[in-house]
Amino acid sequence: MDFELEIDPALATAVLEIEQHHASAGWDQPARLYALVDTADLVLREPALAAMLGLDDSREAGSLTPIEQEELAAGQELEEFLGTISWPDGVAGCAAVVERLVLPPAADGHVPDDPTAAAEYASEHPDKQEVRIVAGVTRHGASYCALRLRAEDDDLSVMGGADLVPSLLALLRATLEDEETT
Repeated sequence: MDFELEIDPALATAVLEIEQHHASAGWDQPARLYALVDTADLVLREPALAAMLGLDDSREAGSLTPIEQEELAAGQELEEFLGTISWPDGVAGCAAVVERLVLPPAADGHVPDDPTAAAEYASEHPDKQEVRIVAGVTRHGASYCALRLRAEDDDLSVMGGADLVPSLLALLRATLEDEETT
């Protein structure tokens, strides 16, 4: 049976907001990480910050506010960093932004196992595509991804879906797991 995963509109909106923010900054940006907090909770707990952001609890009920985290250390890969962190209970979810090279399905089986050789292979492949990935997850299990190809760099060409980058989503989910259950 073919079915589509149910999409959490608050998460999808937050991921697309992050994607738009990064699109306005252009390409060749470092990986970034965001905490996603319940906007109504943010308004209640941090009224001065909420006011500065132009948020109010009645207008923002049921939404998530992305809060950009500090940049990763120079040379640190996002995927490695995600394995070292966990979020406090007040964080409803998290999202990450990365730029990567993707190869066509015909390249499967030809990519070297060695990470350095694989990166070189991908960078020299004639059919490579540059893509910006924004992936987000919530504590209650929702996920959403937005993808923008550099070759089709316009807002109408952004692709979205609940499970477009499963490996990145799994890494993000692990940062939200209760340490006692891991």
